[in-house]
Amino acid sequence: MAVEELCALEKCLGLKAGKYSSRAQGDRKIPVLQTNKGPSLVGLATIASHLVTEAKKEELLGASIEEKAIVQQWLEYRITRIDQVSSKEDVRNVLKDLNVYLEDKVYMAGKKITLADIIIYYGLHPIMADLTVQEKETCINVSRWFSHIQHYPGVRQHLPSLVFIKNRIYSNIH
Repeated sequence: MAVEELCALEKCLGLKAGKYSSRAQGDRKIPVLQTNKGPSLVGLATIASHLVTEAKKEELLGASIEEKAIVQQWLEYRITRIDQVSSKEDVRNVLKDLNVYLEDKVYMAGKKITLADIIIYYGLHPIMADLTVQEKETCINVSRWFSHIQHYPGVRQHLPSLVFIKNRIYSNIH
């Protein structure tokens, strides 16, 4: 999955496709990018940060020292928590954490989209796709944030758009 996400990120950033492979690490596959300029880069966060720098879009890494640290924090959260989800209880805990954090925020770090938003979005997409409309309503801040990010130009790529509200069907009865 991480290789597909990195390919989507490349498109989002306007970069040419890189040469990826995967390396087994326990029961997980870790993405590897073979660069032309040196050694291979290993890991989702490392490669994603490298791609942002290659695209000369460093603002996606955060505008201030604090924002840069927050972006890195959320990249780490993605790898250590979201990618490790293995049960409904894990899903509930991750969504609860994010829902509380996003209560008064539009983006994960700062006042505009960052790499953290994009990478968390890609990691949450399969989780959110499995939720019912009612389950999505219980984590309204995550749903609001997710819907906003999925409509951000260039982010969603090949992923299907997810629905967050149930439209009422009105009858002809007056």
